[in-house]
Amino acid sequence: MERPNILVIMSDQHSKYQLGCYDDTLVRTPNIDRLASEGMRFTSAYTAAPLCVPARMAFMSTRRPSANEVWNNAHILNSAIPTWAHAMGAAGYETALIGRMHFVGSDQRHGFERRPIGEYSAHHPGVPRLGGPMFKDIPASTSGQIRECVEIAGYGRTTYQAFDEMVAEAGVQYLRAKAAGGDRPFAAVASFVLPHCPFFAPKELYDYYYERVDVPEPSIEDLARQPQAIKNFKKRRKIDVPLERERIRVARAAYYGLCEYFDAQVGKLLSALDEAGLVENTLVIYCSDHGEMAGLHGCWWKSNYYEASVSVPLIARLPGAVPAATVCTSICNLMDIGVTAVDLAGGSKLPQTDGHSLRSLLQGQEDPLRPGETVSEMRTGAGEPASRMLRRGPWKLYKCHDDTPPVLFNLTDDPAELNDLGEDSAYAAVREELMVRLYADWDPEYVERRSGELERDGALISAWGKAVLPQHPDALPVPDVEQVVRC
Repeated sequence: MERPNILVIMSDQHSKYQLGCYDDTLVRTPNIDRLASEGMRFTSAYTAAPLCVPARMAFMSTRRPSANEVWNNAHILNSAIPTWAHAMGAAGYETALIGRMHFVGSDQRHGFERRPIGEYSAHHPGVPRLGGPMFKDIPASTSGQIRECVEIAGYGRTTYQAFDEMVAEAGVQYLRAKAAGGDRPFAAVASFVLPHCPFFAPKELYDYYYERVDVPEPSIEDLARQPQAIKNFKKRRKIDVPLERERIRVARAAYYGLCEYFDAQVGKLLSALDEAGLVENTLVIYCSDHGEMAGLHGCWWKSNYYEASVSVPLIARLPGAVPAATVCTSICNLMDIGVTAVDLAGGSKLPQTDGHSLRSLLQGQEDPLRPGETVSEMRTGAGEPASRMLRRGPWKLYKCHDDTPPVLFNLTDDPAELNDLGEDSAYAAVREELMVRLYADWDPEYVERRSGELERDGALISAWGKAVLPQHPDALPVPDVEQVVRC
């Protein structure tokens, strides 16, 4: 692996359980499946936070959310914190961000040298991120974690689809330009918004999946024995009363359709690599910032620690270096991607990092220096508790900073996460050992206090943003394309 080009393809809210290469027999994702057949698929990859902004800022900085002090979607990554884009640029790479990264505030690059296509609309506090014609026919809440998002799902063409097509086209043009010449290798991130809600897929895809999709219906017994932390999560998001079966079918059909639609955009980038002759010297990595529950356990969206929310797809391909059609079961995190890129570039190590290079694993070798565990954490907003998850071996433990008991699953014995062992006396020793590790470098009281301070600071910055409406040169105008039908 001598200083390859690097292309990271990132989706938003894509569950690994809606990918053919992760054993979904219904969804059609031939392009991502091709990557897996030609490279390595990771089965125990996690996000640093099951929420967009803290997940992406951890991905960029390779530091966990508490180190960044970015715990929710309103928090701003300090521009003094270096990212792996800074390190790659210092190592002689051209760095480019194509599409979304959910940067909040005036710094919309955080180390990227080029940005062929930016975010839709401004991403500054106080400035409507989803303004303009976006969501003109449906409530803006359909992009968020609220019951209405599921209840009015359907089919049609949305701004998100148009944006992703623009990202794919910009990515194709960028790769063609790189093939035409240049004296530097590139490290590019092509980042999409799909299959993030709102749940509206093109009609032909919606119709296909509506006739075929299953409807998960947890039993009354399963719902009753869910962890109290999950019951609280569902109550806060108004899904504690089960949705009607038809609403679930419609939303799942739309989500599956969006997964296939997104896969088609990935196919455009892979074809461009083929046509440009860049396949042999380009490490392609596919990942999502977090998952999507899509009705499993009676839950939707993300912001919890079920596998469908916190475990993410991760696939890597580099012909001749990464063995084809292989599976890696080692526990890893999205924070590892940037560390890996810098390692392969021969760049200077980031001064602080919570990530670990995947280089040995990508070469099919064991890495005795890997910690064998990872964490994920968040505080989604005021009034919600700080929380943290630890995955070690077969065990997953998480704790909310409130009066709910810790949650413990054995993922080997209970992959469906139906049997919470958090209060089982037979597992007291395991639980206590993991709890000590969970709290070793986590201070939830500080997280909540500091979050409150950041929210008060942010209120003034938001007021300024609302009054001034600052624009960034990389921001895109919002295309007026929404044509949706509620089902």
